[in-house]
Amino acid sequence: MKNAIKISMLALTLSLMSFSVNPIYKDSIVKEVDASPISWKSDLIDVGQIPQGTPKLIEYEFINTGKATVIITNVQGSCGCTATDYTKEPITPGKTAIIKATYNASNVGAFTKTVTVTTNAEETPKVLTFKGIVLAKV
Repeated sequence: MKNAIKISMLALTLSLMSFSVNPIYKDSIVKEVDASPISWKSDLIDVGQIPQGTPKLIEYEFINTGKATVIITNVQGSCGCTATDYTKEPITPGKTAIIKATYNASNVGAFTKTVTVTTNAEETPKVLTFKGIVLAKV
């Protein structure tokens, strides 16, 4: 019985040694980013005054100013009152694309909303903003 315990302990010790951590070397990996820069025509749009109950279309335009193709992976409005649409095809260098947001102007008063755009061109998502005032129906 004692021999079985000793053999089990030895086997356990040897198996745990196989899970040892490899040392990390600072200069061992160099990653090159292939992201292509994009230039937004405007990241803030003031739509002014809009009548209540009338959806408002907002369009953001950008150009691929880099050397690699840009792919839009996600576009998300900040609330359920904003529907979004975007170019699904890759945007080659020098080409432009449009992000569309349609605001449902149901609540009266001033508003500020955002649209978050995720692409392979930027490390963090781009936050676009639109604002305005919804006027009550008379």
